[in-house]
Amino acid sequence: MIECTISEAVRENLPMLESWLASAWIKPVAAGAATVQTAKVLMAAEIASASHRDILIDFRDGAPSLVRAANGLPARIAFGFDDMALGLALVAELLRAGRGPAVGEPAMAKLMGYAARIARSEAAVLIQGETGTGKEGMARLVHDESPRAKGPFIAVNCAALPETMVEAILFGHKKGAFTGASADGEGLFRAADGGTLFLDEITELPLALQAKLLRALQEGEVLPVGETRAVKVDVRIVTAANRDAAELVAAGEFREDLYWRLNVMPIALPRLADRRQDVRAIAAAMLLRMQNAGDDFAWLSAEALETLQAHSWPGNARELGNVLQRALVLREGDVIEAEDLGLAPARLFTPAPVQPAAAPAPRRPPGRACGSVRLMRGSDLHSLSRAVEHDAIQRALDENGGNRRETAKMLGISERTLRYRLANMRELAAAA
Repeated sequence: MIECTISEAVRENLPMLESWLASAWIKPVAAGAATVQTAKVLMAAEIASASHRDILIDFRDGAPSLVRAANGLPARIAFGFDDMALGLALVAELLRAGRGPAVGEPAMAKLMGYAARIARSEAAVLIQGETGTGKEGMARLVHDESPRAKGPFIAVNCAALPETMVEAILFGHKKGAFTGASADGEGLFRAADGGTLFLDEITELPLALQAKLLRALQEGEVLPVGETRAVKVDVRIVTAANRDAAELVAAGEFREDLYWRLNVMPIALPRLADRRQDVRAIAAAMLLRMQNAGDDFAWLSAEALETLQAHSWPGNARELGNVLQRALVLREGDVIEAEDLGLAPARLFTPAPVQPAAAPAPRRPPGRACGSVRLMRGSDLHSLSRAVEHDAIQRALDENGGNRRETAKMLGISERTLRYRLANMRELAAAA
């Protein structure tokens, strides 16, 4: 788990940072428990206490900015309330520095803690999830948190291996064992000796090779193609599948004995659509990775970030990466706006379905209201007024393609007021 220290000034000015770091699987520690390598998170005014590995935060109104650490100076990040969501995520990802998957959901932080615990054993791990949900990142975390962290981490996609060469690629071969074998080949198992071998899309391995893989796992040795003597290997196996391995076993497409050998420690990764706060964290990590350190950093507007978190992401993190890369290229300003993403804006308020029109009630003759007539109370008027207001805001958003600035102009209110109204709409929709 990544550790950092947080100054008292940061805790006072940004009390929500510590909560976000916990969801990001980053642990703030007391200054006395920190090492020389532990990064500190400080307010901008505390620059005298900062080193090049620290982060300075300037929490103020105005345009957000980010300057990476360089020339012995710490990273400096400035943002206000409106940009706090992305600002906190960027602080976390600067601290993470690519060491492990970017997460922001508390459930995913717990899953990473589980992965770290099982990493300390030698048990086989099977990671299952859709393409683009971060299976290789989780496999790397298992390796990095294990006693084998200093050894090699070798990753291979089984679906990409030529069927006729799978055995030689995995187990190695002897010179002359087949046409084109002009020299000995050690194979991936021996290349990963002392470390971790990650076999992605393991369910795509041919059935004939599955039996040989099972033997290699059971005996801790491989038989290179053309050899007569097995070679001992010391390898931790982590596998992944984007198809349900148990269903493939039931269908006879995957060996049951191999399944149980691989599925000692299962990890199931949910799709990105079910990890809204992970979208925020992954977007921050991708923006840091996609932009050169010396260039002006392009932020996501609050509206753009909300649009990303509302999207369904059928392509998971790979689709998210494509959207951000395209937005960075096509944006017209210094900030990535919602319209730069090319995604349909999410409806924040869904009007109640229209009921079929009832037959008109007979007209009551004029006169005094009788007991069956209910006078409209103040609370009813308030609810009606609020519903009309929300519908007007949603219609304005739709007409302006989700652009908040233009929506606020159309409604004759400030952007800040619009944000408050939208927040209220989200709360009411969540409570409905």
